[in-house]
Amino acid sequence: MSSKKISVKIMNPGVLDEDTIILGEMMVRRWKIPTNFPIQLSFGSFKQNVRVVSLAKYSGIRVSQGLAHKMGLYSKSTLHLSYKPGSSLLRLGPVIGVLVSRHDPSSAERPFGPITMFCRELVGACLKQGAYVYFFTPDHIGTNPGQVKGWVYSDGWHQVELPAADVFYNRLTSRKLENKPSVQHFMKEVKSRYGSHFFNEKFLDKTEVFDALKLDASLLRYLPESHQFRNYAMLKAMCARHAVVFLKPVRGSLGKGIIRITRNPEGTYQTVATQVGGTRKMNFDSLTKLFASLSGKMKTTRYQIQQGLSLIEVSGRPVDFRALVQKNRLGKWDVTSIVARIAGTQHFVSNLARGGTLSTVKDAVAKTALPSDVKAKAGIRLKKAALDIAQGIDEQIPAHFGELGIDLAMDTNGKIWLLEVNSKPSKNDNTPLMGGKIRPSVTRMLDYAAYLARQ
Repeated sequence: MSSKKISVKIMNPGVLDEDTIILGEMMVRRWKIPTNFPIQLSFGSFKQNVRVVSLAKYSGIRVSQGLAHKMGLYSKSTLHLSYKPGSSLLRLGPVIGVLVSRHDPSSAERPFGPITMFCRELVGACLKQGAYVYFFTPDHIGTNPGQVKGWVYSDGWHQVELPAADVFYNRLTSRKLENKPSVQHFMKEVKSRYGSHFFNEKFLDKTEVFDALKLDASLLRYLPESHQFRNYAMLKAMCARHAVVFLKPVRGSLGKGIIRITRNPEGTYQTVATQVGGTRKMNFDSLTKLFASLSGKMKTTRYQIQQGLSLIEVSGRPVDFRALVQKNRLGKWDVTSIVARIAGTQHFVSNLARGGTLSTVKDAVAKTALPSDVKAKAGIRLKKAALDIAQGIDEQIPAHFGELGIDLAMDTNGKIWLLEVNSKPSKNDNTPLMGGKIRPSVTRMLDYAAYLARQ
């Protein structure tokens, strides 16, 4: 297949027939594009038969204003044009649709809330790579899945009627929004009708992840004992086997609602729970009393009960690791970044929202009491664990993912453990960009979208 990044020029009304496009003579000849009968032009789900006219000493594509309006193009763009000889199909794109949770038209600076900077960054990456990106919320989904009212950026944000994208990227941050019948119907329809790809199409919960990964014997070494918390018998059994256990909301995030249970030598128990502004400690002289205090919470929140680990520490503060794992331009998992997260003072979780701080893996590990040979190999072993787990998610969970945030821990013996897998890694505006630089995570996401569009 021949492919080239070219400029798209929209002609003034009356200059060009709606079903006619102009291409450079050299491209027409080299790609063997017929000019004596109509061929099909596609842009996402949009398709129309057009007649090609060649123009000497020209290297872009010219389209009529009427055709551009149908496609959702409203200003000059730079896009990839591809043609497969014998297919009679010219493709412009890829077209990428990003499904986001919110849009506030009254806020010109932050119309998409805390992910606005990420959206702008993605626009910049698409301009460089010849892709077309738009953003939409569940409220922008209508009855026709082939038409979306999306927001595009060109000297400001504009709402345009657009075709269904070649690739959709789910950035919804609410399960309630994701489970709306209109969203689920839309996802199903664009995949079946237009062959669109939809990645990161669902949230993961902790029980689902651990139960799925247990099915792969090669991953058991990374998995702390973990079960859905159901009753007193389970609490008693776990506390008998482990001096420390954690209760984690199955659908929690940002370290919210986690309860650490510690069994003291004299048979008493202490709980430490994360809450707004810090932690709350409680002491119980028996496990039955502790369970009674949890019963109310269990009526409204499902918990995962998990083996506590003796994590490595820096200055008495626990350390864990967040790996961002993304699929690359070959459709294969790759590690984009791994950072160490050091828990804040008086906290046992490392989330930045709870006062945690970031560090490189090398610097954090160097400050621990691990043996020097374990320190030297920490980065390589963490990367392998993240890739193994991402592959396991792909094989064991029937959903399409293109990126995962994988939280790992290392205990005082140097053993690596899985803490959590997040299918919606944060894209909030908390990483200042210098000089318009595009982060590798954004570029890789776009590489994978381009890979999917070519399938």
